[in-house]
Amino acid sequence: MLTQTAYGDSRLSLWLRVREFAVPPSMIETATARRRAGDWAGACAAAGVDVDLDLRSVARVHGRELAARVRADLRRLAPDLLRWHMPRIAPDGLLRPGLTLTLARYRERADAHPVHLVARTPPAWADAGQRIGLALWDGSGPATARHPHPHPSRRYRLDLHRHLWDAHRADELRVRAGADQPVPDPEPPDPVPPDLVPPEPGCATGRWAAEARILLGSQGRTGGAFAVRCGGRRRLVLELADGADGPRPALRVAARPPDGGFHALPVLPDAATWVLPDLDLMRADLLEPGRLHPLVAAALVPDHIPSGPPRPIGPPGEPRLVECRGARHRIGLVDGVLVPLDHGPDEIRREDLLVALGGPPLPCLQAIDEAHRRPDCLTGVRERLDHGDTAGALTVVEGLLGPEALLRDGALRDALERAAERRIAYGLYRAGLTGPGSTPPDPTPRPTRRRRRDPRRATSRR
Repeated sequence: MLTQTAYGDSRLSLWLRVREFAVPPSMIETATARRRAGDWAGACAAAGVDVDLDLRSVARVHGRELAARVRADLRRLAPDLLRWHMPRIAPDGLLRPGLTLTLARYRERADAHPVHLVARTPPAWADAGQRIGLALWDGSGPATARHPHPHPSRRYRLDLHRHLWDAHRADELRVRAGADQPVPDPEPPDPVPPDLVPPEPGCATGRWAAEARILLGSQGRTGGAFAVRCGGRRRLVLELADGADGPRPALRVAARPPDGGFHALPVLPDAATWVLPDLDLMRADLLEPGRLHPLVAAALVPDHIPSGPPRPIGPPGEPRLVECRGARHRIGLVDGVLVPLDHGPDEIRREDLLVALGGPPLPCLQAIDEAHRRPDCLTGVRERLDHGDTAGALTVVEGLLGPEALLRDGALRDALERAAERRIAYGLYRAGLTGPGSTPPDPTPRPTRRRRRDPRRATSRR
């Protein structure tokens, strides 16, 4: 029980950081405005989604009818909502790297391989900026060669959960996530067999039967066996009664392993396996509806009234107080630079000279130097940089130091430089200059080692 509590707490803390930093309000606002204006490509650019498909080429290769269906889905796509629901990994809540997941499936002919509209995440070594790629996959083509896993994952299928990216179907989230049902009891719900108790913490066992019916229905089946992955090591093989209908169809554990093993079975999508993180956070009173994505808030809390624009990022612009030699002095922004407000220029020059000679710094100057090198907001800046919110990180820095400040050597400058250098690896990955299995170039130069000259070799040459 203690292990489950610790696991639940760590999962909630991870998703709380994700909701705080991964999809900033400015991204949601810009992407929503462009999507509503009909500019789906602009919405993708605002949400950090790279479009790797050309509708004219799609029409030429797959026909105009399929291209029209793809165009209709792109106009319904809310890329910021997709980023909100993308799979993530511990401990930092970053996007699951090297993943290809299906958003929609199209079939040209009954005997043809379906074409997939997919979203891709880069490998871990090229994940700077936390970008997402949008492409078509038909099982062929050299464009996918540089991705480590170009084949769509069976475990992550958003074509069965369009409400996680389709703005026109986002209201289905309430029912599909089980938010219309009362908070589940610690006891297992009726559709779950007794030998599944206790399930992994966070499993949405009450929804498995209904979601299994959707999964099997996509294959033209009304029942049968399917697989569930509850974490990295636990796998379950369940069976839905053939022809089961009603709101709560029955599940049972498969009597024997299926022919072909676990991999021969359809897999319950990850989005159906686990409880929606936003529900867990709200039930734990860790997240208010006003901090949710607007489409998610409208689905989960229909009677919620938005409270207005989101709070600004970064500290307020009022001067900060510093204890300086028995008095409380102010430091604040003047002409875009953080300066001491209660010390004259002559005094500042004298203090700088004393520091250069080895004397103790003035407390006001020491506070400014500490703000440049290791500010209190450094953790938030790093979180924003890790999740690709460079604009938000710079807003925090400018709010603290001013837009005209020159960063001094220290942890803050190192974090910003490291984020800029890691974008080089992503650019090389996007350009196809590094392929699967190759080692990405190190952006930091390594010191050269001089070889020691061997006197015996020099003597032999003479």
